[in-house]
Amino acid sequence: MTINIVSLDHLVLTVASIDSTVDFYTRILGMEKVDFANKRIALRFGQQKINLHQAGGELQPRASRPLPGSADICLLTGAPLADVLAHLNAHHIPVIEGPVERTGANGKLLAVYIRDPDQNLIEIANVID
Repeated sequence: MTINIVSLDHLVLTVASIDSTVDFYTRILGMEKVDFANKRIALRFGQQKINLHQAGGELQPRASRPLPGSADICLLTGAPLADVLAHLNAHHIPVIEGPVERTGANGKLLAVYIRDPDQNLIEIANVID
């Protein structure tokens, strides 16, 4: 028997400030804030979500060493990368690198890299043929 993993449902980010993180991911990346049980907060996009844990108040079970700023995430967008760059520039979000070609899970990507409020590395990419 094998375990057949088919997709990612959610991931968890440990953050220094839930409010700052929600502001960045909703205002800059267009995600939707979701309030759910026990005053927990998530960010929904597509059919996935990012659950947020406040540093020092992480829920159990949790990663063995949760730290703000330790994530490296690639997010796919349907918007042209030129529009993404214009949006980031309009919001004074510095681009660390890109556009550059990378290899994604299903082929080539054209990507730019930014940092969120905790200094997590966020890759925003278009799938290219």
